[in-house]
Amino acid sequence: MKKFLAVFAVIALVAFAAPAFAANPFMDVPAGHWAYDAVAQLAARGVISGYPDGAFKGAQPATRYEVASVVARALAKVDAEKASKQDLEMLKKLVMEFKDELDALGVKVDKIDKRVAVLENNIGGWKITGEFRFDANFASNMDGGTNNYLNQLVGAAGRETQFNKSRLRLHFYKFIDENTTFYGRLRTDGMSAITPRWDRALVDMVLPYDVKFRVGRMNFDWEGDLGLYQGNEWDAMMGDIDVDGFQFTKQWGMVNAQLLVGRNVSWDDRDATTTTSDSEYMLYALKLHADFNEKFRGGVMGYFFDNDEALVGELKQNASVYGVYGGFDFTPAVTFKGVYYWSSLDLATAGLEDSPKAWKAILDVKQDLLKFTALWIEYVQMDNTFLETGAQYNWTETGQVLANKPFNNGTSKYFFVRADQKWNDKWSTFLRYVQADFDTAGIDDTKNWTVGVNYQYTPAVQFRLAYDQIDYGNAVANDNNGKESLIRFRTTVNF
Repeated sequence: MKKFLAVFAVIALVAFAAPAFAANPFMDVPAGHWAYDAVAQLAARGVISGYPDGAFKGAQPATRYEVASVVARALAKVDAEKASKQDLEMLKKLVMEFKDELDALGVKVDKIDKRVAVLENNIGGWKITGEFRFDANFASNMDGGTNNYLNQLVGAAGRETQFNKSRLRLHFYKFIDENTTFYGRLRTDGMSAITPRWDRALVDMVLPYDVKFRVGRMNFDWEGDLGLYQGNEWDAMMGDIDVDGFQFTKQWGMVNAQLLVGRNVSWDDRDATTTTSDSEYMLYALKLHADFNEKFRGGVMGYFFDNDEALVGELKQNASVYGVYGGFDFTPAVTFKGVYYWSSLDLATAGLEDSPKAWKAILDVKQDLLKFTALWIEYVQMDNTFLETGAQYNWTETGQVLANKPFNNGTSKYFFVRADQKWNDKWSTFLRYVQADFDTAGIDDTKNWTVGVNYQYTPAVQFRLAYDQIDYGNAVANDNNGKESLIRFRTTVNF
């Protein structure tokens, strides 16, 4: 094999990224030679270096090791913004052809394969995905209580049946370079033609010392990251917060640190007097996490909310929340995990508990162990003045499980069980039950249970049929009363 054959196998990948009039450093490639420009541009990009005596020796047969070194350099220099799919396919073929030589040179082919995969996946720089969800709801106010779920949504009685677009989200990814990406999300959720909004707009990059840096409109959810709740069907006690700001992440061996500084916090600040005050915060948050070994992990985290306003509803100005968490894998299929929070609040109402606590414990059993089902068992205890940021157990089949939760010096307890059964690649089922004990005289416990079946019609399309029933009780002090049920047929399309 001649050396020029290897050069021109990679010229399409890198020549366009070099200066148009690069100087040729090789004495044996004269200015009038037909390969002069190509050789000069490859040399300028560092893909070829020639021999120690300053010669290129293009007529001399090249060893496979020499060609492999050219391939490795071409991979390092390729421009993902400009390379075509054909260019990348050619590079992949060269990588596989010279696999043994690349290994011998200390160039790991698996890393090259990953690099090529990243480049190939980001051709053109932009990637767009989306989710569309449509619900057909059939509700029934079973015992004449005061709150039928669909009546609440539309603001009028007698509308027990509703068809609606419950979710439309478009995800935009921009591959800027190996260390910099953009992500944005455009969304509109709900029954009516709600104006779409950009609720995510952020840039991720890598700073010196391998510090990961994120800036923009983002969501951070440490409970979700730690697997302390699942998906969108129930939420965090503390976390799942939208914020404009900056996030820094750094890894030191088994220890990971995250620091967030943000503003325009979007969450429930327990304000009953104004609709704008929940944005009037500075937020500072820090998490230190350690993977002690393959089975045991844990860490600490803290949040500090600095309220701009002197008096906002039930919360005056500042709130500090601290947490410690851990998890232990008894086997790959059985995990015990939990979190404990304590806090300090500046409350507007005298006599209320200003140092509330909350904790949860979870037993997570995968279907691999029980064979017929996976099992999630969760117990939560929370002081009623605890400043939770999420809407727990709010899967909105029939309504909010915590709709009757009081704000007083009592303590609420929640018991939740979910069982998921995956029968094959197409069919799965689930059952869930939650009971909320508000431990307050005059307010009844709330009970909710659901059963559902999913059918994965194609990899992109899923159908769900679910029956849900909630019982708020009939106490006079309840905000929501009675028992109601709902049948929902949901179509979800991911694209």
